[in-house]
Amino acid sequence: MDMLLDGMKLGLILSFMIGPIFFALVQTSVEEGFRAGAMVALGIWVSDSSFVLAVYYGVSYLAEIVKAPSFSLILGIAGSILLACFGLVTLLTIPKGLLTGVLPDYKRSSSYLSLFIKGFLINTINPFTVFFWTSLMGTVVIKDGFDGQQASWFFGGILGTIVVTDLLKVILAKKIRYSLRPIHLLWLRRISGGALIVFGVVLLLRVLLLMQG
Repeated sequence: MDMLLDGMKLGLILSFMIGPIFFALVQTSVEEGFRAGAMVALGIWVSDSSFVLAVYYGVSYLAEIVKAPSFSLILGIAGSILLACFGLVTLLTIPKGLLTGVLPDYKRSSSYLSLFIKGFLINTINPFTVFFWTSLMGTVVIKDGFDGQQASWFFGGILGTIVVTDLLKVILAKKIRYSLRPIHLLWLRRISGGALIVFGVVLLLRVLLLMQG
């Protein structure tokens, strides 16, 4: 139970971090509804779970890959480009109702598969996601000598808390939709798109600075 509670505490801290995932969840949920937001969240959860399994079963091998200078550069550049592309698409594809001042009904404009891929890619292409899970495995699980059961409870607590808090974000975003006017939804879309572009640029700059250091 201690391992589970420690994992839940860390998962709760992660859930309050504002990043591209947050904006993607909120914007999708407000515009396309609960199911669409949940599919983006599902992509994020699958990505995180895949990283956990990868670092648990191949931590030494994965650590060597992460340390390679080319890894951060390649993944950072690819990640920044994809984030910027998601942001540009969000800015350039604005529902007509928002421009005419009419609040549009929920209309899923993206397939469930594309929404899943969006969530998966936004989480996966960030090299700091890899660094986080790898560092957590090395500094907590291996250093403290967790056995398989303890590690399962610990990571289960983290991932379970992320799932619950992400679903709460999706539900709350859906709830506030009809409290907003079309201009608010338009600005939410602009802010989300702009934020994704900014995160892409910041990601690229951070990777380049790390390479120089």
